[in-house]
Amino acid sequence: MSKLTNPSYVSQLLARHQVRLHKKWGQNFLVDENILEKVVSAAGLEKEDLVLEVGPGLGTLTEKLAALAGKVVALEVDKRLLPILKETLVGCSNVEVINADALRVDYGTVLQQAPAKMVANLPYNIATPLLYRWLKTDRRCFTLLVCMLQKEVAERLCAPPGRKDYGVLSVIAQYAAETELLFSVPGSVFFPRPDVSSAVVRLRPRRSPAFAGEREAFFFRVVEAVFAKRRKTLLNTLHSAFPFTKEELAASGRALGLDLNRRGETLTVAQLVALSGELDKLLRFRKDCNK
Repeated sequence: MSKLTNPSYVSQLLARHQVRLHKKWGQNFLVDENILEKVVSAAGLEKEDLVLEVGPGLGTLTEKLAALAGKVVALEVDKRLLPILKETLVGCSNVEVINADALRVDYGTVLQQAPAKMVANLPYNIATPLLYRWLKTDRRCFTLLVCMLQKEVAERLCAPPGRKDYGVLSVIAQYAAETELLFSVPGSVFFPRPDVSSAVVRLRPRRSPAFAGEREAFFFRVVEAVFAKRRKTLLNTLHSAFPFTKEELAASGRALGLDLNRRGETLTVAQLVALSGELDKLLRFRKDCNK
């Protein structure tokens, strides 16, 4: 059992290095051996795997990953934790710690263009923007993502149509990856204890999504428009966001067997993909006619 899962040791370690934790960085360290093992197991690590970890903190999860993977690249934004990581990971020669902001790095460069498995206890304050970035622009850098998140965010990722928490993040995640909500994590297994519960999700990026390039960017615009005003019908939200008449939109809906007088949160990801494809064709047709 790692000393880093002992809250008393963690407290002494932080005091010795004169580090006071900042809420702005979501610094809540996992101190439960069983949960650590479940997170690592969910990634199915093998000796040839390259692993990316965001927010290694004190290195509690990092040392577990290093024992099973070929190499671990850990991104830590807090410079004060670097001496602690140097101490706690002294026996882990296959770990590279980089002082960097995960929201700003070039993942292709950091991973040297090699696909990686991402395994992390994500800081609550950046989890959602990070997920948007990974799923929309960087998912080709990853073969698998195992993330511990605020439970509310984890449930949103996997929410089905019709639920209150089904929204833009749900659609983008399920469009870009196979999503699984694995298990819940109580606040009692963290130091310091957060005010919220957590959960672990596993995402497997799709190798061949429905769209690419400009058409995928258009799909994301359609999804964002559909959920921008949840109480309005699809007909009204799409009419407000795009240069289509209501008659054109209604005709596009009929071509797909969709009544656009319903609300956006009732559509499945597949239906939104089909709708985006139909609207993209209409937009391109109009552009061709105006040449």
